[in-house]
Amino acid sequence: MNTVASVGPVLTVAEPYLIQQDFAAYTPEQHATWAELVRRRMPQLREHACREYLDGFEQIGLREDSLPDLAAVSRRLMPRTGWQSTPVSGFLPGDAFFEMLSARLFPTTTWLRSRDSMEYTPEPDIFHDVFGHVPMHAHPVFADFLQHYGKVCASLRNPDDLERMGRLFWFTVEFGVIRQGGKIKVYGSGLISSHGECTHVVEGGSSGPEIRDFNLDQVMEQEFSTGEMQKVLYAVDSFDQIYVAAQEAARRLGL
Repeated sequence: MNTVASVGPVLTVAEPYLIQQDFAAYTPEQHATWAELVRRRMPQLREHACREYLDGFEQIGLREDSLPDLAAVSRRLMPRTGWQSTPVSGFLPGDAFFEMLSARLFPTTTWLRSRDSMEYTPEPDIFHDVFGHVPMHAHPVFADFLQHYGKVCASLRNPDDLERMGRLFWFTVEFGVIRQGGKIKVYGSGLISSHGECTHVVEGGSSGPEIRDFNLDQVMEQEFSTGEMQKVLYAVDSFDQIYVAAQEAARRLGL
């Protein structure tokens, strides 16, 4: 049976990229790969992930033993924050990606990495997209931040402005950390879904990244590399902080 979340809002740029998730087509081997990926990550995350991520994992009904049915995930997610996990054919151009975020539709790939790529895959797969990202979409403030971010970026045309906003995304949605209970906790999907990246942060010591207080000016100018462990991360004290930062960034860019 094919399953797909009801997309609701009318999309123009992103519409050609929408697909159906054929959940019944996943093989027992793929479900077993998902289960191994999740079970590798959960012991570390139970200790080092922020409480909002762990709550979201339960709230949207993710399972450790089988791949997620995106329609079922969306049915649990929508009443909480209005977001849906929407299957797409693959990597989206920026305008399509931002259009979906502004409509509270998270573009979600449906393929799963092979056992030969358990530690890393260069392109996002369903493990990175759903396990890494979607639990945070159950948190109302983070959900509002992400939609606002999409609306801002959808309105931008200047490549330099988009690059600066891309840095905000990188140091929050992908590699965000937060202080909770006097400790650094992870919430960014790049840290959630990667044992190596997460270990680099939580057990890095003197060889780990520099953890700075979140500062919008610094974040929007901070260069980064996608091909190496992060050297600098920015810790927030609450998710309200990044929502306010997105609003302030929009004002600075004349929106």
